[in-house]
Amino acid sequence: MYLGLDLGTSALKALLIDEAQGVVAEASAPLSVERPHEGWSEQNPDAWIAAAETVFDALAEKGPLGAVRAIGLSGHMHGATLLDASDHVLRPCILWNDTRAHREAAAMDADPLWRAVSGNIVFPGFTAPKLHWLRAEEPALFDRVAHVLLPKDFLRLWLTGEHVAEMSDAAGTSWLDTGARDWSDRLLALSHLDRGAMPRLVEGTEVSGSLRDDLRRRWGFAPNTPVAGGGGDNAASAIGMGVTRAGQAFVSLGTSGVLFAANDGYRPAPETAVHTFCHALPETWHQMGVILAASDALNWFAGIAGTDAADLTGNLARLRAPGRTLFLPYLGGERTPLNDARIRAAFLGLEHATDRDAATRAVLEGVAFALRDCRDALAATGTAIETCVAVGGGSRSDYWLQAIATALDLPLSVPAQGDYGAAFGAARLAMMAATGDLGLAVPPAIDRIVAPDPSLTAAFAEGHARYRAATKALQELS
Repeated sequence: MYLGLDLGTSALKALLIDEAQGVVAEASAPLSVERPHEGWSEQNPDAWIAAAETVFDALAEKGPLGAVRAIGLSGHMHGATLLDASDHVLRPCILWNDTRAHREAAAMDADPLWRAVSGNIVFPGFTAPKLHWLRAEEPALFDRVAHVLLPKDFLRLWLTGEHVAEMSDAAGTSWLDTGARDWSDRLLALSHLDRGAMPRLVEGTEVSGSLRDDLRRRWGFAPNTPVAGGGGDNAASAIGMGVTRAGQAFVSLGTSGVLFAANDGYRPAPETAVHTFCHALPETWHQMGVILAASDALNWFAGIAGTDAADLTGNLARLRAPGRTLFLPYLGGERTPLNDARIRAAFLGLEHATDRDAATRAVLEGVAFALRDCRDALAATGTAIETCVAVGGGSRSDYWLQAIATALDLPLSVPAQGDYGAAFGAARLAMMAATGDLGLAVPPAIDRIVAPDPSLTAAFAEGHARYRAATKALQELS
C-alpha cells in the first residue's frame, strides 16, 4: 500500500491506496485557524503533529500498516514555519492567506530581480515577505531563526528528522529560481538569509528520507519506509487528476479557488499575476490563477444566512442569467489578477427583489467571474486549456458548475465517484518514489461533462463585464 498525507487548512487527511491505486482506507483530523489581528492567519505547527498522530491511530485500528511501501506528502503552500537551531517552533506558522506582509511584499516586488528570478510577483501570502515582516516587527525572533520550513515539510521533519522541501512548494516562497529549480543565493541574501536556513531540495517523485524508527515501531510500519518529496496542494491534486501535460487543466473549488494548467515548459508571466511554479514531476512546470475565497465565500454567506452551503445551493434549480445583484468575493484581498491585499468583498445592486436565492446566485456568480479573470490571465500568457476537470467541495453544486462552465465558456469534466485530490496525488507520488514509475498520474474516469449553456453565454459575458467595472471602482475605494 501507499499512504498520502494532505495537510489542509481545516484538516489533515490521510489516504491509503493499493497497487491498483484503489482507495483502501482514509482518516482525517480537524484543524483550526487563528486570526489574532485583521489580515492575520496562523496555525500552531504542534497541532499538525497531533493531527498526524490521530490519523495514524485511526488507520492502524483498521489494519496493520506494515504493507505501506512509501509515504507521500502534500499541504497548503507558502506558510512560514520558523524553527530555532534545536528545531523548536519559534511562533505560530504564518499561513498562505495571511496578508500582514503586504507592504514588505510591495517593496520587494518593486525590485525587478524578484520577478526575474522567481518568475512570479512577490505576493503578500508568499513566504519571503513574511520573513521581511518578521525582521521588522519581531527582530529578536528573526535573529533566532535557523530553519524555515513549509507546513508539509514540518510534518516531514517529524516523520524523518530531515529538513527537506520539494520543487512545487518551494516555488511559492519567492526564494526559488523557478527555471533552474534551485534556491537563489541572491534572493536569500536580500532576505538576510542563506542556504543554511533552507531545506534540501528534491523532486516530488524522489525519496526525501525514511520514517524514524520510533514512529515505525509505534504504528507498525516496515523498516526504512521511504517518504517521497510530494507536492504543494495544487500540484499534488494535479497528480491525482492526471493533469501533467500542456492543454490539461483543473478548476478547484476549495477554501480558495484555483484554475491550474500544466505547461510543456517554463513560461513565466508575472505581470499577469498568474503563478508560474514547478510541477511535482521532474522538469515540468505549471501555471495557476488563484483566488483567495471560493467555497470560503459561500460558507461565509451561509453563516450570515444562518444555514449551510448545501442548503443554500440545494434550493437553486436551472441556471439563470446573472441578475442585478453582484458579489465581489474579495473577503481577504485577491491574487489573480489583482494582486491586491487591501481590497475587500462587496455586494452591489441590492434591491427589494434580492432574496436569499438571488444573493446565493450572486455569490456563486462572483466566484465564477473571478475564475473567468484567471482564465483570461492564463490566456494572456499563451496558455490554452483543452480539457478541464472540476474538483473540490464546491463542485458538489451542479448550479455552481454550470455557472463556471458558462462563465469560462469551457466544458468541465466531473470525475466518477472517488477521491482525486491532494491526498490521492500524494499517495501516487509515494508510489512513484517507491517504484520509479513516473507514468502513474493518469486521468480519472469521468462521470459526466458539464457544458456551457449557449443560451446564457452572452449574459454571463455581460455580467463579467459589469463585475470587472465594479472591481475597478471598488479598488479605488479600498
